[in-house]
Amino acid sequence: MMHNKGNSCELSDGAVLDCFICSSSSHSSTAASSLSCCSFEDYKLTTEWLLNHTSHRPKVAVICSSGLGLLAEGAANKQTFRYQDIPNFPVSTVAGHEGCLVFGTIEDTPCVFMQGHFHLYEGYSLCQVTFPVRIFKLMGVESVLVTNASGGICPDFKVGDIMIIKDHINLPGFAGQHPLCGPNDERFGIRFPCMSDAYSKDLRRLALDVGSELGCRDFIREGVYCMVSGPNFETIAEARMLLILGCDSVGMSTVPEVTVAKHCGLRVLGLSLITNKVSLDYSREEKVNHDEVLQISKMRAELLQKLVFTLICRFQQQSINTH
Repeated sequence: MMHNKGNSCELSDGAVLDCFICSSSSHSSTAASSLSCCSFEDYKLTTEWLLNHTSHRPKVAVICSSGLGLLAEGAANKQTFRYQDIPNFPVSTVAGHEGCLVFGTIEDTPCVFMQGHFHLYEGYSLCQVTFPVRIFKLMGVESVLVTNASGGICPDFKVGDIMIIKDHINLPGFAGQHPLCGPNDERFGIRFPCMSDAYSKDLRRLALDVGSELGCRDFIREGVYCMVSGPNFETIAEARMLLILGCDSVGMSTVPEVTVAKHCGLRVLGLSLITNKVSLDYSREEKVNHDEVLQISKMRAELLQKLVFTLICRFQQQSINTH
């Protein structure tokens, strides 16, 4: 473990994370360690290791889901690290998640791509599931683009549609499985963050505009994503309940990362690829499976890559105009 030096964390490239360290650096450290598996020292150690091993300083992070790791392939000046080689990093165990952190540039925008993310059903704690997001914050990332593969609940959705996430329902959170439970570390964010604007309205509007420019208007949707813990797909009764609750799609990821990103003050855009139709009818015979999910992801990978790359370029322009 690393330790604080005074009131700042010295990183090997000379960067100082003063803004993340309050004067009372020992605040509730004993309580935090008992309720959280990830300490601030863990985050510092991993951040320092990455800053020592790459010259990239990403401004945009892209979290790639099942079968969508190809989104990183078009980046220039790539540098890749396997998750198992990064201190404290969890390791992907699900097919379609390559398990690599890829640094590179899109046009002139420095980016980092997660080829695979982590899930509750793999046995990881929510602290571990969201661990990379806080690393990105400490590295200087400003915007996070999350992708996932989900099942379509809205009757109007078709397989292959791309849903821009406008809001979410956190079912595990209702049961106390929440990434912000435990002592709050104000070096990352406030105790009670507002989630009514978790997904940036400006970035959602931008995604709709870019989708139209790329000729995707017919299958770009907006909707509410629901997270369930998995790993089983939903029963018909569960799917009907989610439809009544106002969910348009359902999956087993994304919400914890978005919650922590919002807590850290990062801008978030979520894109959900509809890879199957969730069954709402007991008379239907077809059954969803993970291979189908990967097949649809592969089919849409090229288009999603073009959409994501264009969005990243516009992110940077928007950020420059804002400042």
